[in-house]
Amino acid sequence: MSSNIVLTVDVREGTGKGAARAARREDLVPGVVYGGSLGPVSINLRGNEIRKALLSGNFLSHIIELNHEGKNQKVIARDIQFHPVSDKAMHVDMYRVEAGTKIRVNVPVQFQNEETCPALKRGGVLNIVRHDLELMCPASEIPEFIAVDLTGLEIGDSIHMSAVGLPKGVKPTIARDFTIATLQGSRAVLTELDEGEGEAEGDAEAEEEGGEE
Repeated sequence: MSSNIVLTVDVREGTGKGAARAARREDLVPGVVYGGSLGPVSINLRGNEIRKALLSGNFLSHIIELNHEGKNQKVIARDIQFHPVSDKAMHVDMYRVEAGTKIRVNVPVQFQNEETCPALKRGGVLNIVRHDLELMCPASEIPEFIAVDLTGLEIGDSIHMSAVGLPKGVKPTIARDFTIATLQGSRAVLTELDEGEGEAEGDAEAEEEGGEE
């Protein structure tokens, strides 16, 4: 996954609540960069750039480049705190991404071939248990999404993690074979299936009675 988010940062000299409040008054978002071979560094980010990055929907799942005086550092956002009333970004934690780094990240699930899925064509419902998957990935190769193919699935079928293909080097963080989604029948479909089974049983009984005569 390539980075398309670049944020301008300044090193924040002061620490503590006073320095953070002063930064916010200037529409800056205080944060910290940590991880890798270097120690933690307090930073300030531009408020307008953070707002734009958040609107992209990729802020917490994409590699971000921090630009400081012409030098770039790749990071991934690990945590962001918001104001409880205004929802403005208040503080951001950034984790350095270096060569060979593996990180834990949530990747969205994308369901494919819904239009040809037998269960859905019969009026069934896709019940999504997990909209995203927590994966351990090489930091330079975070997938945009994980594809789940619905081809050939019938009402009553379940999709488990073991049935989903993952890119090389990517593994789920949960060891058990958990459920991602199920194909359920709507009330109308289930009624139709029950009636169909009842008719089939009635026909079988009539054939048996006719054979006895």
